[in-house]
Amino acid sequence: MTGKAALLYSERFLEYNLGPAHPLRPVRVKLTYVLLKAKGILDNATVSVVEPQAATEEQILLFHEQEYVRLVKKYSQTGRGLLDMGDTPAFKGCYEATSLVVGASLKACELVMEEGFSHAFNPSGGLHHAHPERASGFCIFNDPAISISYLKSKFGVKKLVYLDIDAHHGDGVMYGFYEDPGVLDIDFHESGRFLFPGTGFPDETGAREGVGFKVNVPLPPGTGDEAYLKAFHKLVPGMVEEFEPEIILVQCGADGHLDDRLAHLRLSTEAYREVVMEMHRLAHQLCNGRLLIFGGGGYTLANVPRVWAFAFATLAGLSPDDLIPGEWAKEFSALTGEDPPQKLQDSPTLDEPVTFVEVERVLVELRSQLHTRGRPSR
Repeated sequence: MTGKAALLYSERFLEYNLGPAHPLRPVRVKLTYVLLKAKGILDNATVSVVEPQAATEEQILLFHEQEYVRLVKKYSQTGRGLLDMGDTPAFKGCYEATSLVVGASLKACELVMEEGFSHAFNPSGGLHHAHPERASGFCIFNDPAISISYLKSKFGVKKLVYLDIDAHHGDGVMYGFYEDPGVLDIDFHESGRFLFPGTGFPDETGAREGVGFKVNVPLPPGTGDEAYLKAFHKLVPGMVEEFEPEIILVQCGADGHLDDRLAHLRLSTEAYREVVMEMHRLAHQLCNGRLLIFGGGGYTLANVPRVWAFAFATLAGLSPDDLIPGEWAKEFSALTGEDPPQKLQDSPTLDEPVTFVEVERVLVELRSQLHTRGRPSR
């Protein structure tokens, strides 16, 4: 149960660089590509590496407002200014850099919808915080939201699932389609009571026609594999099967991994692999395999390439062994100045008993909200 899988990659992804002291380090995308190459995953007959092109302004305007796009262009020329309250500084060439990220996600849509690929992965993407009129949370243009609009406008997609497993709530995507019943948005994240952007609570279920189609699962700090996967399997497969999407999109932020520098969840690579494997199964069951994965957050460099390598290997139907290639370890140290990880996979993480209680409380509240306000149906 697999199909052709495409990896979108360009060395120019490194140009999305918010500065040497910024926690979002673009080298993580290159390290992912090099790890996939070193493990032989890119040599598989079902796998292709595809070079993206920048999105056009017209494509960016599918989600973003013209005035904001003009502002990004202006700041891109000077390399000065803040695009939000301080987390997302402009840099010289920022318009071109973020347009390439968007272009990679739109190419992924095309590959899956019309070019014979079942799956595609853009590790540079997943910039889910940007809003139509502003940047937010390291994100200049919101490539998942633009991709959703592109799928709807160019390919006539009526129903799609967007699953977001970044540790931070995907507010730009959720609010961007808050009234849209054709977008089932399911978002697992650390609770906004503890983490930016402070949104994504169970009572946020959509508005007007979209009520019941926005599903937020805010998790307590310290949540590990056991409670996370229990909640995931209780909620996601049934909702997705009932909704019957034409395509599935997954924002696969790696900042939920244990010891991330900005978030406080405790997931292992195994949790990510299991989530992607289940979405892969659902895609083949429900929508002819059409599955598009974005990158996202992730701020500990030893974690991100391993999480994303497992995600892409799962799309390709491969199970890599646990060895860290020596050549990759050397390149990791050279590019980061840090020690490389010792193995590819982590041991599953457990939870304190209180975490189970808190996660169950979230599930009870969520079910109550969806029952009261309506829920996704056929």
